[in-house]
Amino acid sequence: MSALGKLTYPEISSQHEAIQKAWEQLQSQQDWVQQYVGNASYDEVVFIGSGSSYYQAQAMAATYRKWIGRVATAHPSSDIFLIRDTAVARDRKILLVGVSRSGESSEVILALESVKDLDNWDVCGITCYEDSKLAQISDCLVSPLGKEKSTVMTRSLSSMTYMMQAAIAMASGQSKLVEEMEEVARLNEAVVKKADTFVQDFLKDRSFSNHIYLGIGAYYGLSQEACLKLKEMSYVWTESFGTLEFRHGPKSIVDKNSFICFFVSEQARSYELKVAREMQEYGATVLLMVAKAGEDTAFADAVFELGGEQLSDEARSVLYLPLVQYFGYYTAIHLSIDPDSPRNLTQVVKL
Repeated sequence: MSALGKLTYPEISSQHEAIQKAWEQLQSQQDWVQQYVGNASYDEVVFIGSGSSYYQAQAMAATYRKWIGRVATAHPSSDIFLIRDTAVARDRKILLVGVSRSGESSEVILALESVKDLDNWDVCGITCYEDSKLAQISDCLVSPLGKEKSTVMTRSLSSMTYMMQAAIAMASGQSKLVEEMEEVARLNEAVVKKADTFVQDFLKDRSFSNHIYLGIGAYYGLSQEACLKLKEMSYVWTESFGTLEFRHGPKSIVDKNSFICFFVSEQARSYELKVAREMQEYGATVLLMVAKAGEDTAFADAVFELGGEQLSDEARSVLYLPLVQYFGYYTAIHLSIDPDSPRNLTQVVKL
């Protein structure tokens, strides 16, 4: 391990332990599942967060819509306390779910407090710190091993995303989804180890001027998170888009110096791979993250197999995260930047 990133590297590499512990913790919080995400009385469930927490909130909301079949949205925390009526329709029964690693982010606290006296709003949350302000003002799921010393969110994000998705699976009443989440916990350790080696090999003798991450559905928020990880750790500018949306204008930036990473789903696989082929024809280096490689992925410059091809796309979400986290880490190391201490950033953002 490099002298740089002494906090970040072990936190990425231990996320499978945090995920397993989150699963175990969830078994003792079954009442939370039924009272909140399993409660059919809400007209809408609103997941909120800031930065990485907002991006995972998007994945949580997408999973809720698919697995529960009811309305769910994701917003930056500031939308709720500053411009609530533009984000959420009035006169509806709302469950507001605050997402925060530290449970101390000013914006998520202000958002929950702004609705606490409204009759049609209830609040809850998910965090890694059981004694945090968020946990004091709302009933929270807690990821016990999500706690981190590094500024950048890695295992905290993976474990909280997993934990909320597992709670949604339980709330759905579909045993198959619960079994899928158990399988994800079993697969994760091998994916983490494989991603570490894969990224080191991929980045040897490679550099790019454009870094782009593409995904749809639950993977769109994760593509934004991948983009943020690279910016935070290495100060490299990168962008994320919906996979097919990238073709509508943004693809003009693609050239031989471009790197494009695809979060490939199974549901939309054929369409996403068409986009990947097109980008490669424009000169981009294309990396596919996919459940299982096949003849249809042979064209790519690199393919990372996640496994779990029998799982739903939503359940597979956290298996995509180790690779993009290591990508940020090793890019920073190659640039002699310490990912433990990104400039201008703190672990908790307060107004």
